[in-house]
Amino acid sequence: MEKMKNPFSFQLDVSDFLPADDAEKQSLVVMRESVSFWKDGFRRLRKNKLAMVSLVVIILIMIFAFIVPYFYPYSYEQQIRGSENLGIMEYSDAEMERIEAGEKVFPHILGTDSLGRDLMIRIMVGSRISLLVGIVASAIILVIGSVYGAIAGYFGGKIDMIMMRTVDIIYTVPDILVIILLSVTLKYPLKELSDNVKGFGWINTVGIGLISIFVVFSLLYWVGMARIVRSQVLMLKEQEFVLAAKALGASGSRIIRKHLLTNSIGTLIVTTTLQIPSSIFTESFLSFLGLGVSAPMPSLGSLASQAIGGITSYPHRLLAPAIMISLIILSFNLLGDGLRDAFDPKLKNQEG
Repeated sequence: MEKMKNPFSFQLDVSDFLPADDAEKQSLVVMRESVSFWKDGFRRLRKNKLAMVSLVVIILIMIFAFIVPYFYPYSYEQQIRGSENLGIMEYSDAEMERIEAGEKVFPHILGTDSLGRDLMIRIMVGSRISLLVGIVASAIILVIGSVYGAIAGYFGGKIDMIMMRTVDIIYTVPDILVIILLSVTLKYPLKELSDNVKGFGWINTVGIGLISIFVVFSLLYWVGMARIVRSQVLMLKEQEFVLAAKALGASGSRIIRKHLLTNSIGTLIVTTTLQIPSSIFTESFLSFLGLGVSAPMPSLGSLASQAIGGITSYPHRLLAPAIMISLIILSFNLLGDGLRDAFDPKLKNQEG
C-alpha cells in the first residue's frame, strides 16, 4: 500500500523536477499569430464600425466630387439662359419645349441659381475644392511640422528652446488678419505673373484668396503638428534603438528620418487625418467671407454665402452645401478618432 505523504512535510518530490514532456510544453504555448504594427492597427480599425462607416462615406464623397462631374451633362460655370432660379427637379420653359419635341433633357436635381447655373454640379466641384484644400493643406502642415518638431525634440537644449519659443510667437499671430494682408499684398504681383508669364494662368482660375490660404497654412498652421512630433521624439530618443544607432555612427538626420519619424508614423497619420476637417472648415469659413476661391469657381463656403440672400425663397441652396460641409467634417473626425484608437500603442492590451 502506497504511503501517504504528510502535507506538512518539507520533503521534496523528485518527480516535480523532471523535464517537461511535449504535451506539457504545448499547454504553456499561447497560440497567437505574429502580426506587424500596420496589420494589427488595421485589424482593430476594422472592428470600429463607426470609423468604417465614415471611411465608406468619405470614399463616396470622393467619387461624388472627383468622378461624377466628368459624366454630368452640365459644367459649374455654364449659364443657361431662361433657367434662372429653378427649384428642385424643375425645368425651364425652353427645356419643357425640348422635352415635348422628344428631346432628352437632364433635370436640374437641386435647381439652378440666379445666373442659371446648375447647383448640383457646383456642389460637386465645391466639394472637390474643399477636399483638395483640406488634403493639400494637411500635407503641407505634416511636412513642415514633423521636420521642425523632430529637429527641436532630437537636439534639445538651446536649439529646442529657441525653436519652441518661435512656435509660441507664431501661435499669437491672428491668421485671418494675415490672410487679408496677403490677399491685398499678393493681388497685383500674382495677377502680373498669371497675365504675362506662360504656364501661370491657373492663378486666375484658383484665385489669389485660395493661394493666400495655402501660404498662411504653410506659415502658421504647422505649429500644432510640431509640438505633437516634438513630444513623440523626446519620448523615443531615449530608447535603446536610438542609442544603438548613435553607437553605430548614424548621423542625426538619419536617426530622425529612419528611426524617430518612422516610429511616430501612427501619430502622424492620426494627427494629419484630424487636421483635414480643420483645414476644410477654415477654407469654407474664409470662402464664406469672400476670401477664398475666385468666381466662377465654387466652394462650399462661397455657395453658402451666395445662398444667404434667398434663404426664405430657396432654403435648399443653403442646406445643400451646409449638409455637405457637415458630412465631410464629421466623417473625417470620426475616421480620425478610429485611427487614433487603432494605432495608439496604449490601447493594444485593452481589448476584451
